[in-house]
Amino acid sequence: MDRVPALEEPLKKLLGGPTAKVMAEHLDLHTVGDLLHHYPRRYEERGQLTKLAELPLDEDVTVVAQVADARVHTFNGGRGQRLEITITDGSGRLQLVFFGRGIHKPHKELLPGSRAMFAGKVSMFNRRMQLAHPTYAKLGADAAEGDDTADIDSWAGALIPIYPACKGLESWKIAKAVDAVLPSAQEAVDPLPESLREGRGFVPLPEALLKVHRPHTKADIEDARQRLKWDEAFVLQVALARRRHADGQLPAVARRPAPGGLLDAFDAKLPFTLTEGQEKVSAEIFDDLATEHPMHRLLQGEVGSGKTMVALRAMLAVVDSGGQAAMLAPTEVLAQQHHRSITEMMGELAEGGLLGGSEQGTKVVLLTGSMGMPARRQALLDLVTGEAGLVIGTHALIEDKVQFHDLGLVVVDEQHRFGVEQRDALRGKGKQPPHLLVMTATPIPRTVAMTVFGDLETSVLDQLPAGRSPIASHVVPAQDKPHFLARAWERVREEVYKGHQAYVVCPRIGDDEEEAKTAKGKKKAEEAETADKRPPLAVIETAGQLAKGPLQGLRVEILHGRMQPDDKDAVMRRFGAGEVDVLVATTVIEVGVNVPNATAMVIMDADRFGVSQLHQLRGRVGRGSAPGLCLLVTDMPEASPARARLNAVAGTLDGFELSRIDLEQRREGDVLGQAQSGVRSSLRMLTVIDDEEVIAAAREEAVTVVAADPELDRLPGLRTALDALLDKDREQYLDKG
Repeated sequence: MDRVPALEEPLKKLLGGPTAKVMAEHLDLHTVGDLLHHYPRRYEERGQLTKLAELPLDEDVTVVAQVADARVHTFNGGRGQRLEITITDGSGRLQLVFFGRGIHKPHKELLPGSRAMFAGKVSMFNRRMQLAHPTYAKLGADAAEGDDTADIDSWAGALIPIYPACKGLESWKIAKAVDAVLPSAQEAVDPLPESLREGRGFVPLPEALLKVHRPHTKADIEDARQRLKWDEAFVLQVALARRRHADGQLPAVARRPAPGGLLDAFDAKLPFTLTEGQEKVSAEIFDDLATEHPMHRLLQGEVGSGKTMVALRAMLAVVDSGGQAAMLAPTEVLAQQHHRSITEMMGELAEGGLLGGSEQGTKVVLLTGSMGMPARRQALLDLVTGEAGLVIGTHALIEDKVQFHDLGLVVVDEQHRFGVEQRDALRGKGKQPPHLLVMTATPIPRTVAMTVFGDLETSVLDQLPAGRSPIASHVVPAQDKPHFLARAWERVREEVYKGHQAYVVCPRIGDDEEEAKTAKGKKKAEEAETADKRPPLAVIETAGQLAKGPLQGLRVEILHGRMQPDDKDAVMRRFGAGEVDVLVATTVIEVGVNVPNATAMVIMDADRFGVSQLHQLRGRVGRGSAPGLCLLVTDMPEASPARARLNAVAGTLDGFELSRIDLEQRREGDVLGQAQSGVRSSLRMLTVIDDEEVIAAAREEAVTVVAADPELDRLPGLRTALDALLDKDREQYLDKG
């Protein structure tokens, strides 16, 4: 958390160049402080063995087990040798394999009855799990005198820490490195105010660091974890509380809808009543809009829960009060879809100033990058004069040329598709900071919303409007059961024969030069990880194969992000009009596309998509009165984590439940930075799913501390921790909110 000179010491000085290089490149550890905050993932007890029966395929693991037997086999007419060792832990057995000259040392050391820690990647051979050429360290009395792993026992005490490791740096080597830096823990500056620490009975930070790395008892681990979780939650919440405090000082224009104005006229012509959830969330938004500092609200809700309706009513309220409202959509397809559906819902109210338009109406303009110059010029003019109360657009709204008469509200659709800079640029177009409403159809657990969007109040829509149909989802294991895939295409034909339509989704557009270049630029680590997989299926090839094969005779068309905007719009219009039976597309259809007659979706290589993305895609079917069908096609074997993920998606339609699963699998990402992928988490001990109560309590404490001392002048330790957590990039990220 904190960095004082001893903790800022580069690891290279203490550990030597090669070890420090591996730590920096693979584990993002650069200083003594970084390593002290690289906590053990779990602990092994002597006498308690890890479960071999539960090993994940294709993952690096560390296990503690006993050698059951060891045999040398010869092959190639006696020229080649293979050592097979079976280890056991009571729950299961696992085979270790060594080849060639590499067999001599383990053959001599790993005798039946001996115990050791083994580290390696779990692979499958002849339908049996194995570790090929694992590294190992013998344990206890079995460790040889003078062996550099012999002292594993002395540092282990009763509990052996197992660290998150990487290729070339096993857990026990990290443990040795921690030993070298552990004395520096005494100089760690405590970020928690003394009253808070004592009031909650936490151990001091140096003691927590010592206990987490070298515990003597399970109680030591618990003490350390509770304390270190609090550090992370509290410092993070102080950062967010200071952000909210600063925002609370900003002025904004209060926007109240005028009685008998545009909003009332719109509500009067609605052919349905709003759900209870929509009414409640709308009330929260209107209360925020009526205040004189900027609203920051996150509206999250299930696919199809009616978020656009809620956002539109907020936009109309702002127009009523004399301001303008802008909706930012991530793609042209979605911007056009929103523009079309909003103008349809508003009818003559969207034709303000036009012949036949309502006198209470306003102009609704669309602004995208591909518009022709005359239309674009007119749209820009309508915005700067205030003629247009509502604008729906893509990134084109952010350009310098775009000026507003009086921007009062910014609605950001699908927040996760936009960088903070882009949202910030649009907010900067108001005379005073406009109100901000952020929408996402990927439900985010409350704690994640609190942590990642800490400066946003959260509203949730979890009711589906009447008339939405259920969606049945099934996993199609194409590799194990090819006849299931054949049946999937039959089901698509059956839906089309009933007068419905279908989507087929692929992860890639097609094998052309541009895509080849993109692939080249990908990280080496990613390439290594997928080296044994075939390339993802592509829209262009798949559409051709389907049209000539299982879907012959049906009207098959394609849609992807590299098509010209007019072509994309034309395809979507034809699909919406029922002139296309099957649309083979990329994830360009993921959000906002609304074709009630589309009832079936086949997602190819479904394992290559995230849980939330699959849920989003699936939300494109079942939007009418007929039930929806979603088929998740995969080549992954039954025991793989990817299949478990797909089974979870097929097993529930509850987006909130799925988002928890997604988060557990991907971690939180860097919650204060732009890497939301889970690759680099700024949380080391805290998990936002399991530690809801800690985060909520830390938030309350942080608000109290910041209210009393916004600049933290009386808390230098906390200030230091905050500076360490908020490097320049994160500080800017937070400032842009």
